[in-house]
Amino acid sequence: MIFTTKKDIKLPKRSESSHKGDNGLVLAIGGSENFAGAVALAGLAALRSGCDLVKVVAPEKAAWAINSYSPDLMTMKLKGTHFKPKHFANVKKSMEKFDVLLIGNGIGLDKETKKFTKKTIKSIKKLKVIDADAIKSILMSDAENSIITPHSKELEIFLINSKINESSINKIKNEKNIAHKAELIKKIAQKFLNKNNVILLKGKIDIIISNNRIFYNKTGNAGMTKGGTGDVLAGLCAGFLAQSKDLLQSAINAAYFNGMIGDILLKKKRGFTYLASDMVEEIKRVKRG
Repeated sequence: MIFTTKKDIKLPKRSESSHKGDNGLVLAIGGSENFAGAVALAGLAALRSGCDLVKVVAPEKAAWAINSYSPDLMTMKLKGTHFKPKHFANVKKSMEKFDVLLIGNGIGLDKETKKFTKKTIKSIKKLKVIDADAIKSILMSDAENSIITPHSKELEIFLINSKINESSINKIKNEKNIAHKAELIKKIAQKFLNKNNVILLKGKIDIIISNNRIFYNKTGNAGMTKGGTGDVLAGLCAGFLAQSKDLLQSAINAAYFNGMIGDILLKKKRGFTYLASDMVEEIKRVKRG
């Protein structure tokens, strides 16, 4: 097993003469009336990773809430309470100017929203980070050039939707040996991984799987079960990816820093009182580059 350490972290290079936009642009699609905070946390984490700009596409009420929360996030306000397939044209046009698509944080599972999510992921060929409900809305065959960031239940749903047989899914669920679990996932998802995709399975030990390599990350602690910590992770993935264009390295960086921030806050707060918003603030203290 290869556990990630500081030597595995390779931060994107930043030219002293760079201009706005040279260090990556992220288009974050997500949010809903009940979950406006998820995509805001993800967007701010992406900015803290060092990318130049994040624009959030969200239903109008959620987008206005995000504007009120942070002046650093641009928003596109879509009419209605949730995403619909008709919104795809706006997203497609906007994506022409961005390097990475981040989708899923707080987006929901409304029937129309699922259709929109699936169409967006299938149609946009640029680099992507797929998180949360977006993972539950697609099949393995829908995505390429992506990092997906499921926890164990989201992975199970993703595999069920992809018509993986029940016995294979149960083997993964019941496997206690982390290395054996990783190999089972890699075998089942090989076609998906061969389409330039990376799986970052969140857990006590994160498993990062590409088409030919597996890494394990053990930074982090039990306080990271709180809502929003996964959104921070997804945002870090997108921010690093926008700068480096390297899927595997971005997933490694994000998992390591996300867990390390949690470990620092555990000591600083003297317990499990820290929040996902605290993690966003802490990024600036641990990330250099």
